[in-house]
Amino acid sequence: MIDSRQVLRYRTRVQQLDRERGSLADTAVLDLGVQETGPDGAMWALAVRGLEPDEADLVWLWTLRGAPHAYRRSDMAAVAAAVAPWSDADAAKRIFDASKPLKAAGIPILEALDSVAAEMRATVKAPMVKGEVSARLHETLPEAYQRFCRSCDAVHLYEMPFRLAAVRAGLELQAHTSPPVLAPVAGFEAASEFPDRLDPVRAYLHLCGPATVKEVAEYLDSPVKEVKAHWPEDAVEIEVAGERRWILAADEAELRGADAEPVRLVGPYDLLLQSRDRKLLVDDAAKAKALWPVLGRPGAVLAGGRVAGLWRPRKSGKRFAVRLEPWGKLTAAERRGVEEQAERLAAFRGVDLAGVETED
Repeated sequence: MIDSRQVLRYRTRVQQLDRERGSLADTAVLDLGVQETGPDGAMWALAVRGLEPDEADLVWLWTLRGAPHAYRRSDMAAVAAAVAPWSDADAAKRIFDASKPLKAAGIPILEALDSVAAEMRATVKAPMVKGEVSARLHETLPEAYQRFCRSCDAVHLYEMPFRLAAVRAGLELQAHTSPPVLAPVAGFEAASEFPDRLDPVRAYLHLCGPATVKEVAEYLDSPVKEVKAHWPEDAVEIEVAGERRWILAADEAELRGADAEPVRLVGPYDLLLQSRDRKLLVDDAAKAKALWPVLGRPGAVLAGGRVAGLWRPRKSGKRFAVRLEPWGKLTAAERRGVEEQAERLAAFRGVDLAGVETED
């Protein structure tokens, strides 16, 4: 029987959290996209996997779940094809309540995304702040595409069609901009096909497997029926802690033999924490609530093949420290590992580390 700890060892291994050095080409998480959320976002997720890429070799796109993700720039055309909704039903699920007025107006959802993309392409000829793009599209698109936003006290486009249409329009997000700045990619055209490694269902099963169909559907914001229709033929059933799950056949031996147990400070939105089986990763409800709160997520301490606690950055002026909340006693080696990773994080942020502070 495969248990949760063995699953975490496997994911640590295939997500390459146990390596010290890597290259852009062989960094597997870039196939599914590396989420860019918070100061320790995509670039820290890559750094903790031993990669310090030239940002010019990366492209930031709104893709799965409408979240910003980093990919290899060379993959952009194929990524656009890989993350595109499979059908109108899939697209409707991905844009949530924005689908209702479009359906009421008799506008197919995929056609609507193409219409938004066309307007974006015609509008964004140079880097442009998101708010300005939205204002321009408000003037050109009909009522079915728009809603009244209470927080803005204004009418503008629904958020998810706006985000999901951007990559169809060949627009990238300028890295680390807030508010987001969109820019056109010269000569962009979505590919007609894409390699297996960029298939989001296969990539999820490889990087976050073993998994259920429902978990993959939740990660993609797609209907379960659609994911079943695109389920890989080489996915094999396996039992994990008494539950039926699936993994790619080529990964089964790796799962059973994985022994990766590095010490890492994993960012709040790292792929390791993005799988939809949180109870498998952290089976204590109070600990899970602390790791995945509604607001203000901490990072996770990975040690001994388990999630061993929480960490948060503490910055005051020029002073930078890491606040540690261990879930149990760390070994001396694990404590040294945490301190080494804290030094690594401080260097990544370009500051000196004042120390690692442990909560009582």
